Amino acid sequence: MQRNAESLQAKLRRTPQDAAAWAQLGATHVELARVTSDPQHHPRAEKALIESLRLKPEGNGEAFIGRGALSNARHDFSAARDWAQRAVSVLPDSAAAQGVLVDALTQLGDDAGASVALQRMLDLRPGVASFTRAAYHFELHGRLDEARVALERALESASSPDEAEFCRLHLDELAGRERPIETYRELVSKVPSPEHLVKYGKALDKAGKPAEARAQYDLALQQLRALGGDDLTAALIAADHGDPAEALRFAEKEWAKRQSVFTADALAWALHVNKRSAEALPYSDRAVALGWRDPEVLRHREAILGSLR
Repeated sequence: MQRNAESLQAKLRRTPQDAAAWAQLGATHVELARVTSDPQHHPRAEKALIESLRLKPEGNGEAFIGRGALSNARHDFSAARDWAQRAVSVLPDSAAAQGVLVDALTQLGDDAGASVALQRMLDLRPGVASFTRAAYHFELHGRLDEARVALERALESASSPDEAEFCRLHLDELAGRERPIETYRELVSKVPSPEHLVKYGKALDKAGKPAEARAQYDLALQQLRALGGDDLTAALIAADHGDPAEALRFAEKEWAKRQSVFTADALAWALHVNKRSAEALPYSDRAVALGWRDPEVLRHREAILGSLR
């Protein structure tokens, strides 16, 4: 992927007026940021996408998709939705545009809109990207058997070892199977993202290594404070392993931007650890309203209900 970026940069030195190549370069940097967890790729992506749109401000569907993907990566889901809708209007048969829209609407709590976009994506391109999104959608609705089938179809469609491993990892998590610590250590070595650091920390906790686990949580929280944007994950980490008051600030900030099952759970848990369980309960109710039965969400809910008995 890095080679692809370098190849595009060489091409653009020869043909700097190529709007499509600028859009491709922007999208490549968005993906590089995802797989390397290096936020320095985000401003590079933005610069390339802005140049693409300067050269072709109207009808530039690929640049719209890139801007939407970048906004999703930065957790600016309202902007991502808007860019995705612009992309869909120009490229109605683009599965990639629908994928960006699915991600944004899911995170914004627009379940009906996300369902429509997901079905359109599945109709256009039934592959890893659409099947994994379908699995997530089913999981949020408590339809675990259908989620498992979708992940199995994604695994059958995988065209690279990384894609296959991604599908296997989520199949194991869906089934409640615990993977060896080495799996998560390898994940962190490849992509030291806050999400992977938290998973590694939880595995270390279960293995009876609380000091090592705490180091992973602290590192994840440091990254989130430095990067900004992902206040949801920061809220959950701070609630369990940091400062309850900080957790509530993060959760309230995220709730103000989007009212989804994810933010409802985070705000409920932050209120609970601040000893405000009566206020937490309506948010906990909202977190499971679609049928979501994530073990951590249920743990939060049981603690909230227990404190009110």
